[in-house]
Amino acid sequence: MSDFPEFEVIPAVDVQDGEVVQLVGGERGTGKRYGDPVAAAERWIEAGAETLHLVDLDGAFEGERVNAAAIEAVVGSVPDGVGLQLGGGIRTADGARDLLDLGLDRVILGTAAVETPEIVDEIDATHPGSVVVSLDAKDGEVVVSGWTEETGLEPAAAAAQYEDLGAGAILFTNVDVEGQLEGIDRDAVASVVDAVDIPVIASGGVASVEDVVDLKEAGAAAVVVGTALYEGEFTLREAQDAADEI
Repeated sequence: MSDFPEFEVIPAVDVQDGEVVQLVGGERGTGKRYGDPVAAAERWIEAGAETLHLVDLDGAFEGERVNAAAIEAVVGSVPDGVGLQLGGGIRTADGARDLLDLGLDRVILGTAAVETPEIVDEIDATHPGSVVVSLDAKDGEVVVSGWTEETGLEPAAAAAQYEDLGAGAILFTNVDVEGQLEGIDRDAVASVVDAVDIPVIASGGVASVEDVVDLKEAGAAAVVVGTALYEGEFTLREAQDAADEI
């Protein structure tokens, strides 16, 4: 279920210490809290979300799933027909399969995909199209382990590599602008889109409806929005309607 037949605006439900948090620039400890994850999920579904983007932030930093109970509560509360993708702390193929069998549509692999690229093919073999490889870029380089370790990989080249390994989609996050409401880096997104034929989900820096439109025009199949939605810069419906008009 990695195809996006039409461009989607996807709300982020990032969880730290059991609460929704939006980090600034991927820095631990910079987050603003937005309450209960289940309440947030219900809010976005009521607002028209067709997919939710779940992240175990503690898991991303610790290398193991920390907020499993909170995430599973969200999964259990979401009605049929709403897509769910989860990242953060997923390090093994068996762990990913367990999550997919729990009811998730996509698993997002970052550190695991960089450290053991073959994991993408292993999961794809039993759950085709379900793996989203997360490429988080800082200063034009892919970073892992909660954005703390450099890899030497260039995002567009890495995206093409993971497409060959069976990734169903790429999640491209520009960490330099993450959570800062200062706008996107359209060229960086376009370079990744141009490198692959699979969908590219863009994330990071969205501050306005115009940013959402720019990302669609750059070729992104979807965009994940966090801080701007939580801070009321625009509504989910406003963003989706503007994208649908082009």
